[in-house]
Amino acid sequence: MDRQIAFKMHLKEGMKEEYRRRHAAIWPEIVDLLKKQGVSDYSIFLDDETGTLFSVQRVNGDGGSQDLGGEEAMKRWWHYMAPLMDVNEDESPVSIPLEEMFHLD
Repeated sequence: MDRQIAFKMHLKEGMKEEYRRRHAAIWPEIVDLLKKQGVSDYSIFLDDETGTLFSVQRVNGDGGSQDLGGEEAMKRWWHYMAPLMDVNEDESPVSIPLEEMFHLD
């Protein structure tokens, strides 16, 4: 089942360029994990005024990027990114699912 999911996260103040830099050099093992999870066409947008990160990803299957917390590479990525954003106790990003209200295909 091919579907689109969206969620929001929060970037800490002053971390915009570092967040962009780290994602520009995303680790190949993270890209591989995402693709194996069925994640493709993944974009993250920033609302500069609020620090809200808005993520959209196309997923083939039941999961998504937020379901990879058991993978060691993802745990290391989350630890690497934790100083830049709001995170949970396990250093996964605080992510709030968003309900799709409209889609034009």
